[in-house]
Amino acid sequence: MTQVDQYVRSLERSRASLLRTDRPRTFAMADREWDLLDGVFAPPFSPSTGVAMELLGLTGPDREPWRGSLLEVGCGTGVIAVSAALAGCDRVTALDISEQAVRNTGMNAARHGVADRVKVLHSDLFDGLAGGDGADGPADGDTDGRAGDERFDTVYWHSNFVLAPSAYRYETVHERAYVDPGYRAHRRFLAEAPSYLAEGGRVLLHFSDRGDLASLHAIAEECGRELRVLRGRSEREGGDAVEHTLFEIATAG
Repeated sequence: MTQVDQYVRSLERSRASLLRTDRPRTFAMADREWDLLDGVFAPPFSPSTGVAMELLGLTGPDREPWRGSLLEVGCGTGVIAVSAALAGCDRVTALDISEQAVRNTGMNAARHGVADRVKVLHSDLFDGLAGGDGADGPADGDTDGRAGDERFDTVYWHSNFVLAPSAYRYETVHERAYVDPGYRAHRRFLAEAPSYLAEGGRVLLHFSDRGDLASLHAIAEECGRELRVLRGRSEREGGDAVEHTLFEIATAG
């Protein structure tokens, strides 16, 4: 399937998810109940959130306790952020460009008793963080306090991995969870994410073969980054077998 076909089908999935008459107010995942607000990416209609939970070791055979701090980009309903807090993270910051998603994550943090450890911010990638300054972001190796306390042991993004044409303009904020025009958001993430790491921290990116892996590698090289495969899993979705991959983003050296 071509990238054009992928982005058209992804936009169709986005629109269908918003209009479905069976869209629930709550859903079950990882043995817990979660709130779902209108306009927010719906985990019941896609297996990708469940796959992300397994790849991150929050569920499944590779389940493991979490420690330290987490920054999640694109938190949606908050399943990952809240689950990480429940798994042992003592500080979680969850970001989303959708104000409705920010509310949704806050609701689920309160529902599961971790609102004291999960901070939710309205943010376009890192812009809402202390020290975030738009497209350029903090410089690598910056230790002058620009980012203040906004440094984390893990920075994670389950990306909108489908490549859309650079000229595409979003019709709804919901589409931002599905496609990335020109991979502009991916370029920013690869360039800026390491600046928000604590010493010894890691940057993680959830991608899939519905995206353009060659373009991602090319952008990583331009940004001086390496993509290291940590885990992968194949899952059927909409009649297709989709290969999900969890990458660690390292500074090339």
